[in-house]
Amino acid sequence: MGETKVAEDSVPITKERSFNAETFRFDTTYPIDLNLVIKDFIQDDTGLEYIGKRNQQMGDSGFIMQITDTVTGRIVAVSDSKLRCLVIHKAPLNADCEKSETPSSTCLSKILPEPAGWRLPLFDFTGWEAATVYTARQVGPKGGYDKIRWDDSAKLIWTSDLKADNTLLCKLRVELPAEQR
Repeated sequence: MGETKVAEDSVPITKERSFNAETFRFDTTYPIDLNLVIKDFIQDDTGLEYIGKRNQQMGDSGFIMQITDTVTGRIVAVSDSKLRCLVIHKAPLNADCEKSETPSSTCLSKILPEPAGWRLPLFDFTGWEAATVYTARQVGPKGGYDKIRWDDSAKLIWTSDLKADNTLLCKLRVELPAEQR
């Protein structure tokens, strides 16, 4: 897919206690290069949600996807440990600031720019972290997760830190299935 933007979540990231479910249709050819920018809601660079409110907290993350060939009905890609991800926003680095009255001055963060050309098919992402697979209990997806018929191969994923890793760049290359070669 290269640098062609196929879709963006239509539900605002600021919606509290949400599980955003989207269906997108797009045309492509193999190999399919999936480039995903995955975000958990954060109010600002502290990495916290709902700053100044009773429920001020670190976020909770999770992501799941399945891509189906609409002609054959076959699942061609899912979220699992084959995705490779780079964390570009991690905060807070010091979880003890979670209940601070002045988190902007006490919470530490690590923020990286997007690597140049990361969406291009030949970009080397082999050094990126393999996605970590989590159970629904670990992630705690809210309203809507149970309404989707997930293929058994589709897994809830994130990086190794469900709370502090806030923005991920993830890549997956999907090759032409062997029976279609």
